[in-house]
Parts: sequence; structure tokens; C-alpha cells
Amino acid sequence: MRLDWKSRYFRKSFILILFITSIPGIVFGVGFYGFGVVQVEEELRDIHENQINQRAANIDDQFDYLEVSLSHWAFEPRFNETLLELDYVENFQETRDIVQKLLILKGSHPLIKQVRLFVDAEDPILFSPHYGVISEQEEYDKYHSVLTERQHVHWTSLYDFGSSSVALTHNIPGNSRTPFGTIIVTMDEYKMTQLLKTLTPYDAGVTLMMNENKQTLVSSNSTNYSNFENALKEEVQEQKAGANESFTMEWEGETYSVSSGQMDRIDSEWLYVSAAPISSITSPIVFISNLIIIISLSLLVIAFIMAWFASNRIYSPVRKLLQVLGGEEGDSKHKQDEFEMIKEKWVKLSNESESLQQRLSAQIPQLKQSFLLQLTRGYLYEYSEAELRSRMKNYDWNIEDHKFLIMDVQLTGIYESEIILENDESLVTFAMANIMEESARNYFEQFTTINYHDLSVGMLIITPSSNNVKDDLYLCAENITNAVNDILKLQVTVTLSQSADQVKRIPYLFEEVSQGKRYRNFENQNQLIDLQEQKKESNHVNVYYPFEIEKEIVQAVRRGQINEAKQLTREFLEELTFLGMKEINIQSGMMQLFGTIQKEILHSGIQPNDLFKGRNMFAELTQIRESEWMVEWIVEEVISPYVNILQGRMDFETKRMVEQVVEEIQSDYMKDISLESYADIVGTNPYTLSKAFKRVLGVNFIDYVTTVRMDKAKELLLNTNMKVNEVSEKVGYRHSYFNRIFKKNVGVTPGQYRRLKSSS
Repeated sequence: MRLDWKSRYFRKSFILILFITSIPGIVFGVGFYGFGVVQVEEELRDIHENQINQRAANIDDQFDYLEVSLSHWAFEPRFNETLLELDYVENFQETRDIVQKLLILKGSHPLIKQVRLFVDAEDPILFSPHYGVISEQEEYDKYHSVLTERQHVHWTSLYDFGSSSVALTHNIPGNSRTPFGTIIVTMDEYKMTQLLKTLTPYDAGVTLMMNENKQTLVSSNSTNYSNFENALKEEVQEQKAGANESFTMEWEGETYSVSSGQMDRIDSEWLYVSAAPISSITSPIVFISNLIIIISLSLLVIAFIMAWFASNRIYSPVRKLLQVLGGEEGDSKHKQDEFEMIKEKWVKLSNESESLQQRLSAQIPQLKQSFLLQLTRGYLYEYSEAELRSRMKNYDWNIEDHKFLIMDVQLTGIYESEIILENDESLVTFAMANIMEESARNYFEQFTTINYHDLSVGMLIITPSSNNVKDDLYLCAENITNAVNDILKLQVTVTLSQSADQVKRIPYLFEEVSQGKRYRNFENQNQLIDLQEQKKESNHVNVYYPFEIEKEIVQAVRRGQINEAKQLTREFLEELTFLGMKEINIQSGMMQLFGTIQKEILHSGIQPNDLFKGRNMFAELTQIRESEWMVEWIVEEVISPYVNILQGRMDFETKRMVEQVVEEIQSDYMKDISLESYADIVGTNPYTLSKAFKRVLGVNFIDYVTTVRMDKAKELLLNTNMKVNEVSEKVGYRHSYFNRIFKKNVGVTPGQYRRLKSSS
């Protein structure tokens, strides 16, 4: 129904019926509310704004009067430089005269609360308004800071008795560049607040007066919200309100009309802000508005019920047509004629249809690729041949009396290339896909490429069944090969499938070329594999596997010789390649080598799943097409992690074995010790133990035993009275040999050593 009322045609028929049923009063009421009430509300707001501006101007005039009046008093002849030398006690008559003038100034304006005169004499004088002498340094600093302001006359804030008051100051003499005193006029905060309330002529509202630093000088808050002032100040700063500006503000469910303006003071600009509830401003018209609305709506409902059935039947055909054309949006076009709307909707739908068609055409290549990926991966297996053909026709393929072929192009030689890096696989594959599309345009009308992102690209070619396209396929393959060689400096293996007449055979063609390209010679050279011709030839290859090199690789891994294992792996692969084996056979050989190494890993007590962190190593190996990449993968991903674990384990066992032997030597040094005996104790051979000693302690076995015995001999020579021959027996040496070996290690004989140490 809302859409019907917004339409021009429906309104005309509906209003006509309403007038026929004699409802001019309703029209008048609606018109009065729509124009009169709204206009009155706006007029009330304008009156409110004008009142605010007039009262702000009145306040501004009073502050102007204060500034001008104080300036006159500052030029009073009585306030001259004689005040610095005047003896105020002896010249009490002049002192009384000054007090009277200050009292006159205080009574000159109702906003003035206090008038003070500060004279910066040798003994600082303060009239407030009666004569006094400043004795406190803190009080002197307060008044002296006012005197030293840049401006001769300025507004400031003075702190008296713990509270801040707005004050107007003027240095004296008024025209002197070196003033000696100042007149300070303090404002009555209560009267200023009452004056400020005139800016909010309602029971509820807030008025603020702020200086140029947005600090509140005086405020009046008639609301029940203590934090409303802070919210109002933040809103004013966000709105960046300036001279004579107004805006609305929401607070606690109430809408406030905020007016602001500037007052140009003598040394700065003050900002006044007045906030009053909208309800207070428009309250006079609210009752009348509600009454008119109730009466008008009541009569309108009655008239509507009477006119609805007739107008609805008249408008029903037009409404149905608009609904069909999408006319339920309710946009700004409802102001137009319905038939003009129908025309525009029709044009709009036509343009949208054309735009969608263009966008669909732009997405057709991606849709084709997506369809082929679903088809090749078996997601469309349940579809019949007719359904698949129907979908292909929807994707703008012409497949009637056509056959399908697959061309697969695999890049090789990327590892040996001096231009392309390993990390550029996606970029190189993308470039090759573009080359294939450019070349195919010269030979075929219908083709679609699929980027596998693994240095290979597939292409579905659709040609008429009656055409013999073998020559075109060979020429296209040659063109692609030459372009890749020249631009990317890489080699390619082009694999051509057999042809098929059925769409359901396309997945088998893709699988056929995927398997067929693995029969390429494992060399970095351009190759063309025509699977249709290859079936006529014998693909038998003598099986060969270099078992001896495999054994050498396993031995190198056991010894932890990574570089040797890498060189042997390269020889292993070269041996397979030298015999002209196909890629599929070479990959099988590399998988067998990986399985042998994995068996060695299991025998050493290490779980391959933990070592390889759950990766599918066989799947990774089957994806590698480059010989050097295979070698690097075997060494870096399989051998190196295994050897690192072995070396860590061997280091721990070796250290534990040496520590055990050292403990035995410390307790058996006086006995007949041999390397062989300790090797038997720890369960190893003498060569391994000697090598472990040198590796862990940095000395060989004999030198370490000699050092232990010499240390014990020195201890016995110094701390006991045993004879030299007794000491030699205690440390496991014959007397004659002990003297020689002691002198060799210490530099003196045992007896000389004892005498030297005893004398020192």
C-alpha cells in the first residue's frame, strides 16, 4: 500500500475519490500541519536564535563598557608615577582620595565585585580598596605576574581564597611602556552567572563562557546532569563552532539546540555556548500539532477506507506491471509518471542485461577452466553425456561434430638456467601459459588452457571431427617450443593425447597425458611425445638399478658424510640417466633409493614420521622433474636431518663413555692401566676410545694418565715424608722410569722438586 500511495497515478485517482467524498477539511488539516506547524516551529527556533544573539550582544556591550571605563580610569592623573614615592601614611589625604576613586570605580558597574590597585614600589602597596602593604612573597608574585603581562589591559583569572575569579586588569600609567602598577577589577561570579542565564531563557539548559584556550570562565547549568558541561564542551570542539553558529546535540534521550558565538575582548576572543532543549523551544506548538494530527488522521482513516477499494481496483493493473519491472524499490523515481517509470525500468533492465552479459563474457575463460578442473577431478562423474554437453554449450563451446584433444607442456631445465630462479615457478608457468594461448590462436578456433602451477600447463583443444589436425598440432608445439626457448631460456616436453568424441572421455585424456609425459627421456632437452604414435612403438626398457652405488650411499650416511652421500646420489642418478631410461623409471629408481635410506633410518631406531614431520615424502618426490632438484631433495630433506640426529646422539654417548673411563682412571691410576682394558669395560674398541678421548678432553689416553699420575706424585712429595721410590710405586711407576718421566713433565727430578717447594 505504501508503494501505491507514493505513485503519482495512484495518488491522483485516490485524491480524486477523496475529494468526491467531500474531505476538503482533511486536506486543509494536513496542509496546515505540513506547512503551518513546521513553519511555526522553524520560526520559533529563529526567534530563539535571534534572542540569543541579542542577549549575547547585550553582554558583550557590558564587557565593552567595563574595558572602556577601566581604560579611562587608568589614564586618571592621580594614578601617576608619584605613587612610587608617596608616603601613604603621612599623606593620608591623598591616600583617602585614591580609596574614594577605587570605590567610585567599583560602584560604576554592577558586575564589579572588587577593585584593587597594586603599586610595585620598594615596599609593594595594595589597595583593595583600602591601603595595605604586601609582606608575603607569594602574594607579591601573584600581583607582580599580572603587572608583567605583555598586554597593558587584559582579562585573566585570579585565585583568591581557594577559588578562581574572572578579573580585568589595566597597567598604570595607561600610556607607559614601563608601568609601575596595575588596576585589578574582579568580577562578581554570581552576577555574571545570572547575566549568562539570560542566554538560556528556559528552565532547563546550560550556558558556558570560555576563553581562547577553551577554559571555562563562568557557567550556568539548569539541567540535572553534572557532566553535561564537559560533554557540551567536547561537542563544541568537535563541531569547531565559531561565530554565530548553531547545531543540535543528543544527550540522555533529549535533543538540545546549541548556539555559539564569539565576543571580541580587548586581548582575546571569548566563546559563549548556549544549549537549550528543543522541547522547551517548541513547547507552544506541540499541543496544537498533536491535536491537528489526531483529527486529521481520524478523518483520513475514514476517507481512506471509503476510497481505498475503488482506487485500488483502478490502480491494480499498473501496480502489477511495476512489480514485474522491479518497481517495489520505492526510490525517488516515484515522483515521475508511472508510464515514464515503466519506460525507464525497461531501459535500465536492458542495460543491466547487457552489462551482465559483458561481465559473463569476461568470466567465461575462468568458468571454462573451473569446469575442466571439476571434470578432470571426477566431480562431474554422475552427469550424463547429454548433461555435460549442455553445460559446455552454456560456456560458449561449440562441440557439435567436434572432437577433443589434450596438449600438455612441461618446462624442464629450470635448475640449470642462469636467468630463472627456483622461486619463480609460478611466474614462469604463467608466462608459458600466455605463450601457449598466443600460439594456439594461429592454429585452433577453440582451446582452453589450465595452469597447474607446477611448471606445466594443459590445453583442451576442440576441432571439427572431419579435420586432420596432426600437422597443426606439431606446428603449434614447435612454435611453443621455440618461443619458450627464446624467451624463457628453458626446454619443454610437449605431450599430445589421442582424440575423443565424447565429453566423458576428456578426464581420461588428461590422465593419459599426465602418465604419458613421464615417458620422456630424463634429459634437459626439447621433446615431443605423441601418445597416439607411441602406442604403435615398443616402450620396453631394460630394467637397471645401480645396487653398488646404493650400498655406498648407505655407508656414507652411516658415517655421517653428507658431502660424500650427495656426490654418490648424483652418480646414482647419472647412472640411471646414462642408460636412457624414461622419467617414470628414473623416478621409480629414486623412490627405491629413498625407501632404502628410510629402511636404514628405521634400523637406527628413528621413526621416519617424526623425522619428516608427517610429510608425504613419496608425493613430494614424484613432483620433481629436474635431476639436480632430486639430488638436492634427497640430501637436504632426507639425509641431512637424519645425520644431524645421529651426530647429536653420538656426541652424548661419546661424552658419557669418556666420563666413565676418567672416573676409572682416577681410582686406578696406581695400577697397570691400558687402553685395551678400559675399552673392554665400556664396550668399545681401543681405536674408538682413543679417538673419543682426543675429541672430548683434547688429549690422548696416555697423556691424560701421565698427567693424573704426575699430579698425585706432586701431592705425595709435598704432603708426606715418603721416599721417592715409595712415591713412584704409589703412582704406578718403576723408580728409574719415574725419575725420567717426572723430569720430562715437570723439568726437575722428584728430589729437586721437593727441596724447591720446601724452601719456598
